[in-house]
Amino acid sequence: MNIWHDISPERIKAERFISVIEIPSGSKNKYELDKETGLLKLDRILYTSTHYPANYGFIPRTYAEDNDPLDVLVLCTEQILPLTLVESIPIGVIRMIDQGSVDEKIIAVCAHDPFYSSYADMHELPDHIFAEIKHFFQVYKTLEGKETVVTSVQGKDKAISIIRDNMERYNDKFVFNKEKHVQ
Repeated sequence: MNIWHDISPERIKAERFISVIEIPSGSKNKYELDKETGLLKLDRILYTSTHYPANYGFIPRTYAEDNDPLDVLVLCTEQILPLTLVESIPIGVIRMIDQGSVDEKIIAVCAHDPFYSSYADMHELPDHIFAEIKHFFQVYKTLEGKETVVTSVQGKDKAISIIRDNMERYNDKFVFNKEKHVQ
């Protein structure tokens, strides 16, 4: 089973979806999906003294402009183990440029966390939570000699629109192409 492709489409809606956690909050280990096997692989240990400010992973059945599943940060009061499926609700998006390419990170809350599930939009978050997330993405690749620039932060409506676009891109790339080859 490859969790990127093999999860039921009914479980992935732009307004509420299953996230696959790759990296627990507080970790310096950068795990990522091995697209061929569907397992996680260690990409690197972060070069900076920073750590992931939230549980980090991806939204299955999406295909982002960087040719990977769409990234998601899932806010939760607890660390979530890698490869855990988490019912998530989008509340915003951080848009950035990572080494010259567009990179979007959906900000979501764990639907079953009594603290975070009450937030409907990322602009409702305490300022410091947002500041930590933004700071992390501005500096986490600095000591690797790579540049990242946060270009905008937008709310829930934009996040939902981006998720829909990435779901369509996924269907165009993997579902509709597969159907053409079967006929």
